[in-house]
Amino acid sequence: MTIAPKELKKDFLRELASIPGGEAAAYCFTCGACSGICPVSRASQGFDPRKIVHMVSLGLEEQLVAGEMIWECSQCESCLPVCPQEVAPAKVIAALREMARRRGLVTKERLFEWGKLAVVDPEHCVACLTCVRVCPFGAPRVVKDGYAVIDEKLCRACGICVIECPAQTIKLKKAPEETVGQFQDA
Repeated sequence: MTIAPKELKKDFLRELASIPGGEAAAYCFTCGACSGICPVSRASQGFDPRKIVHMVSLGLEEQLVAGEMIWECSQCESCLPVCPQEVAPAKVIAALREMARRRGLVTKERLFEWGKLAVVDPEHCVACLTCVRVCPFGAPRVVKDGYAVIDEKLCRACGICVIECPAQTIKLKKAPEETVGQFQDA
């Protein structure tokens, strides 16, 4: 991969450091401990938390915040305890996601299409609160109009709400890394 100097944003690392979770990205020395423990990197050939943090250091802003790569992370935080520099790649990725949201580069529709967000059909939701009770991340809530909505910042696309919804009104597309044939041998 060739990187043109015009693709590099010098202040990107500093800008990301102003968002909670992004402040430690500069301390990464690309040892690969995060990549070795990451379950998503085993399932998705193009995902590598080490590469993402390195891209931040290089200033490859556009490739990160405008693309799908940062949304592949499951936010399981397996990378946190193994990082010798306490970079917390999952938190750096969460900061990148927040940056993409602030810039309007990602929509709920895009996240749904990528299989990264469950959505509720408000016309058929019976507001039974099952999704609210079963979600371990607190993503669903019932709004005053009488139907559930799912907070895209909290949804981890685990599918629990989809399975448990008695009205079968919550939908979630399969993420590319969940499709058969995508898994690599360990």
